[in-house]
Amino acid sequence: QVQFVESGGGLVQPGGSLKLSCAASGSILSPYTMGWYRQAPGKQRELVATITSARGINYADSVRGRFTISRDNAKNTAILQMNSLKPEDTAVYYCNLRTWIGGDNYWGQGTQVTVSS
Repeated sequence: QVQFVESGGGLVQPGGSLKLSCAASGSILSPYTMGWYRQAPGKQRELVATITSARGINYADSVRGRFTISRDNAKNTAILQMNSLKPEDTAVYYCNLRTWIGGDNYWGQGTQVTVSS
């Protein structure tokens, strides 16, 4: 089983910045992909950004150029730096870890990000 500690959500004005952190622990079989997904009220959960063990990165078109994902393999930690935030970025952000061997998929509890003036 995998446990997560997520932090960094909150309320920010449009144009502001937030940094989300996700630390995973437990039985984690490498290699694996970590990432962030988000779900706004009334909408489906969508990909925000992912990063592989080899630091291959994928961004949603809506956040490319504004968000930056990074990871520390030794600490099983993923960081999402969010800049130039917009009201449409408001959502619950979920940390995700997916193993390559077996395809096990784990989710954090989610952290609320609200962009509003």
